[in-house]
Amino acid sequence: MKEYNKNIVPLAKKLRKAMTDEERKLWYTFLRDCPHRFYRQKVIGSYIVDFYCAEAKLVIEIDGSQHFDADGKAADAVRDEYLKAQGLRVLRYSNADINLRFRVVCEDILHCLG
Repeated sequence: MKEYNKNIVPLAKKLRKAMTDEERKLWYTFLRDCPHRFYRQKVIGSYIVDFYCAEAKLVIEIDGSQHFDADGKAADAVRDEYLKAQGLRVLRYSNADINLRFRVVCEDILHCLG
């Protein structure tokens, strides 16, 4: 099991209940019934990742507009480096990907799961 900051577990629980529309769509339409077990809003280190599959060492992030400005990109780069150093692969999809190319996103995830 990956180490995690127990102090942010309550925030992760809140985020599970307040998923974005895009996170909800990916979870209820695809990941929840995927043959590989995924966790929602999983705490890894000092970060809360949107979706995590321990078996595949895979993190899936759904990015809203805040991820595309300079500060968001810089923060994501630091976060991704940390996750990669933990042996995890990070997949990032934009809200537009979920809304406009959902089938392609699901196929990509399945491909990464092997």
